Amino acid sequence: MECHSKPKVVCIGAGPAGLTAGYLLSKRGVSVEVVEADPEYVGGISRTVQYKGFRFDIGGHRFFSKSQQVEDLWSEILPEDMLVRPRLSRIYYRGKFFSYPLKASDAVTKLGILESFLCVLSYFRAALFPVREPKSFEDWVCNQFGRRLFSIFFKTYTEKVWGMSCSQISADWAAQRIKNLSLGKAILHSLGLGRKGTVKTLIESFRYPRLGPGMMWEAFAQRIRDQGGTIQMGTRIVGLNFDTANGKWTLHGIKSDGSRTEFHADHVVCTAPMKDVGNAIEPRLSDQALTAANGLRYRDFLTVVLISKGRDLFPDNWLYIHEPSVKVGRIQNFKAWSSEMVPGPEYNCYGLEYFCFENDKLWSSSDSELIDLAKRELEQIGLGKASDFFDGYVVRQAKAYPVYDEKYSEYVDILRKELEEKFPTIHLIGRSGMHQYNNQDHAMMTAMLTAENILAGKKIYDVWGVNQDAEYLEEDKGSGASGLRSVPTPVKNL
Repeated sequence: MECHSKPKVVCIGAGPAGLTAGYLLSKRGVSVEVVEADPEYVGGISRTVQYKGFRFDIGGHRFFSKSQQVEDLWSEILPEDMLVRPRLSRIYYRGKFFSYPLKASDAVTKLGILESFLCVLSYFRAALFPVREPKSFEDWVCNQFGRRLFSIFFKTYTEKVWGMSCSQISADWAAQRIKNLSLGKAILHSLGLGRKGTVKTLIESFRYPRLGPGMMWEAFAQRIRDQGGTIQMGTRIVGLNFDTANGKWTLHGIKSDGSRTEFHADHVVCTAPMKDVGNAIEPRLSDQALTAANGLRYRDFLTVVLISKGRDLFPDNWLYIHEPSVKVGRIQNFKAWSSEMVPGPEYNCYGLEYFCFENDKLWSSSDSELIDLAKRELEQIGLGKASDFFDGYVVRQAKAYPVYDEKYSEYVDILRKELEEKFPTIHLIGRSGMHQYNNQDHAMMTAMLTAENILAGKKIYDVWGVNQDAEYLEEDKGSGASGLRSVPTPVKNL
């Protein structure tokens, strides 16, 4: 049942979560303002950047969800502009493309008889002489699959993504993430090993907006405007002040030109990083909560876009690069997502993704240095020649992935509980807002449930109970589920 007096809501961030909340609330007659720091693009990490007629994602974004509510919402917003695309993503290792998940004949043929035999020996050695009480990701995976398969299909990519050695990542994460991992089971089955049973496979097709994911979020933004809401671009929220006397919010923002502005609201829907929120909110949080906020860390990444004319390098949506000799971790082929991502059929556009930390050597390199690095690495691994590419562009994405050390879950719980207790009308949603490594459909669902809570004037749904594998629309029944995904944590006491 909706409350009689519609509240005024400010949504911080125009990514999938913030725009979904803004759209659903404005559709029901709620006064909504969406405030976005980017001066040009909506969509957050799911935006589509444009450069000289080329379009590219910040990472790949498939539109596929186990939630029919999310699928229906995508269809409602873009009823005629969603393509159905075949899924093709492979592993690139030692100059060869491996199917993902691996197939028996493919793996044996490309690894070679000798290497496949050595993998089998390595597997049996691990089975006979396992590491007792494995503490690290490396130990756990080697126990399960053998050291040789670990080195080929787990080690390099994992270390590129998370920026730490597999020997430093906790075995707890491996046990949670790999117990049903299709790749691991496929490797064993491809070599005639492992238990019988159904191997999970990846979806074979997905939907995708013909002009990239940003097309979806631009349509969301326009719907909000059409419904009477506003989108304030180029404005960063730097202060959130709660008046305990009247229960109202005053948000302080700084525009791109340096001028200051204010927003007033009954409810704040926040997709900004938890760390920033904890430090910006007034009245001031406890020292314990501030320590928790400042203890949260993030993994950043950058995309180096290379543009060519003529020969296609590969047909995949993307490739996982398992070559340890190069820094690139994944390569997007934007034309394979949609032919309209390039200005003509003769052009190709590739995005080389580098995982890093903000302000480290890679992040701080100049655009020209990064473009040269990307060309050099493509040539080094044999995918193309530096001379194939006539232009390039660099996109830096700060705070792309929450970093998950051994304290992150504790810090999130401390911060979340104090915010809920002191400020029940601020609603944390989305990847950064909840410090959860989730997909865009998961972020949207947290927004959908939050909108229902605001409209009802009470907590009907536990947004923190939303996770990747559970039913999305379960009511809060006091289960105590945190909703936090299991993610890499460093080894303790090694």
